[in-house]
Amino acid sequence: MLEWGRVARCPCGALTTRAVRRSGQGAGIQRGPVTLSHFSVQVCWPPAGRDREPLEMGRKLLAAGQLASEGDPKNYLTYYKRATIYLAMGKFRSALPDLSKAIELKPDFLAVSPTCSSPLLANGQLLSLLPSWGNMGRVPSELGNELRAECHLLLGDYGQAILDLKPTTKLRADNRAAFLKLSQLYYGLGEHEEALAQVRECLKLDQDDRACFAHYKQVKKLSKQLESAEEHVRAQRYEEAIDKYKAAMKTEPHVEVYVVKAKARICHCLSKVSPEALDVCTEAHQRDPRNVFVLRDRAEAYILNEEFQRAVEDYQEAKELDGENEEVKEGLERAQKLLKQSRKRDYYKILGIRRNANKQEVIKAYRKLAQQWHPDNFQSEDEKKEAEKKFIDIAAAKEVLTDPDMRQKFDSGEDPLDPENQQGGGGHPHHWPFEFNPFGSGNFHFKFHFN
Repeated sequence: MLEWGRVARCPCGALTTRAVRRSGQGAGIQRGPVTLSHFSVQVCWPPAGRDREPLEMGRKLLAAGQLASEGDPKNYLTYYKRATIYLAMGKFRSALPDLSKAIELKPDFLAVSPTCSSPLLANGQLLSLLPSWGNMGRVPSELGNELRAECHLLLGDYGQAILDLKPTTKLRADNRAAFLKLSQLYYGLGEHEEALAQVRECLKLDQDDRACFAHYKQVKKLSKQLESAEEHVRAQRYEEAIDKYKAAMKTEPHVEVYVVKAKARICHCLSKVSPEALDVCTEAHQRDPRNVFVLRDRAEAYILNEEFQRAVEDYQEAKELDGENEEVKEGLERAQKLLKQSRKRDYYKILGIRRNANKQEVIKAYRKLAQQWHPDNFQSEDEKKEAEKKFIDIAAAKEVLTDPDMRQKFDSGEDPLDPENQQGGGGHPHHWPFEFNPFGSGNFHFKFHFN
């Protein structure tokens, strides 16, 4: 039968799958570049700019016609060699005719039988070939599913591989290897919770299974870190959440989906508290440019940094990707209002504070500036007039930013002290629509006391 062994890493970091067929004395592991039935399936694509010499040689041979079949049209190895070059180059469909010809010429050639391509899988030709594979005899249904799962893996369709592999867990009494493989596939897709569930099924069959236990420890550790991080986010403990996401990236630095996810969530956390979010969010956007939530969070980071034009641009890009997202629509409208507002009076800039400053920070900044710009501190009429204007703006900023309702309106892009926004209209920006008057009543002799 076909047994599934552990998934290992090639030197270049790719995952390989080893399949071992035990068929009596002398059974062992046979290997081929895309071999599925009796031997190891190992695909390891070298990174760009490294170890490309074999592929380049293959391309030259193909271009020179040195692997053409005209010289010996009955030699199955000629077809097989040419097919393996196509496969190494990732040209699965180009390899298919040569592989089919090799099988036709030598049905018991185990290095070829079977291979795969999506057209074969789609119309069932792959499984229809199974009875003709020489010495294999009757092929169990679970073997067909496992072979097809491997084909889907080679084609990069991990979801279909999972669908083919899942039924095999019930077709054998002890199919720990299939549970492990499923767990590894889910893990590679970023579905760590399902990965944990599948590897637990393996341990139910044998709690001492070394491969399953090693994988279980890795998945459990990562899952715990990610779940803890999300709990901190829900509780708005953003610094603690960031620490957990950083720990998760150390636990699993090799699987890109977790790095991308952690970067995106760190971006989200920082967008609430720190201008440093811009660098992290930009990196997260580069890793996943179609992630609407990363664009949203970077837009919020731009707002926190008072770069409203850039915030509008990010929200517009997010809207192009997901035009039905209400949060994005509302964010774009708010960013546009803030951009318009920034060209008028900005109460945060008046007090010299950040947009996430708390009430105590607002009052502290107000007291300092009010003392500095109090008109009684100036002698000439021109200086007093300039100080009066600044003092009015400082008092207005304090009034708006210490009132939760008024501040919420201002943060949404509406100036609550703008006469255009007041019911009934009219008025003058220096006429106070609230009870507090910084100059008191009557004359303009300033006697200001700071608590």
